[in-house]
Order: sequence, then C-alpha cells, then structure tokens
Amino acid sequence: MTTASRVPSSAAAAGAEPLPFWRRKKLTEMSPREWESLCDGCGRCCLNKLEDIDTGETVYTNVRCKLFDPVSCRCTDYANRKGKVRDCVQLTPRGVPRLKWLPPTCAYRLVAEGRDLYWWHHLKSGSRDTVHEAGVSVRGHDTVSEAGMPDEEYENYVVKWPGRVPKAAR
Repeated sequence: MTTASRVPSSAAAAGAEPLPFWRRKKLTEMSPREWESLCDGCGRCCLNKLEDIDTGETVYTNVRCKLFDPVSCRCTDYANRKGKVRDCVQLTPRGVPRLKWLPPTCAYRLVAEGRDLYWWHHLKSGSRDTVHEAGVSVRGHDTVSEAGMPDEEYENYVVKWPGRVPKAAR
C-alpha cells in the first residue's frame, strides 16, 4: 500500500484551494457521513468472488448477492444485510487495506492507496448517474442472482470486467 501525502489545513489559510476530505484524511479519520459518501454505488463489491486455492488469486463472477438490485445498484436491505447474507463483508476503515478483492475503481481502495477518485465519482461529478454513464457500475451487465444457486456452480460464471477499469471511465 502506498501512502499519500496529506496537505495540512494551513494550506487553505495560505490561499491554496483546500483539498476535499478524501485527499486530506485517512479512512480512519473520516466521519461516518464522509465514510458512507465514498461509496460510488457501482455494486461491484456485491458480486460473488472466488479464490483460487492454488494461487490465492481472487476472481470475480457475475453472480450477484440475493439482496442486490441490479437496476438501482443498491442493497435491498442494507440495514439488515449481515443477518440475511452469512458471508456479507462489511467494509471498515481498518479492514479496507487488507481486502485485495476490492475492484480497482473502488473509492475506499483508491483512498487507502493514497489515490484520487475518478472523474465519474459522484463526489467529483456532482451526479450519482456518472458511475453508470461511465460503464463502471453493475447496471447493464449480465448478472444472475445467487438465490437458489449452489456454490459449486459459481465457477461457471467467472468474468473479468469487475476487476478492470472501463476505458470510458479512465
């Protein structure tokens, strides 16, 4: 993990444009509101992933969580998801740096790595639609629900796109 240089708030007093919170703060320094606002609503983290036992490599599938709505790209029961989905991983400021499976477009991952958000992130663009317009979100991709699917079938749904940054999004 790389570290980011943080500009002290005294830079604002010296006439420089203040940096946005995600460039000034570490994940662990953010308020709950700032933390939640980082989620771009792409839904890639709600796709099931598999780990290769031999290599430890994580691969994505296009099998979505049973609570994920592929149109809104939101959890249908966010408040109760941990009780309904046994393997749901709740992202935390301390846990994010250890989660190697987060997609390369994920704002939590980018901030943890000391990088800026992409242009299409709603905190930069001002619109929650740009994540979809840039082709980053799950919306428009062929996905299937995990509901009723045996775990051993997931390997038939391995896809590469969730682990890549779309050209239009760069």
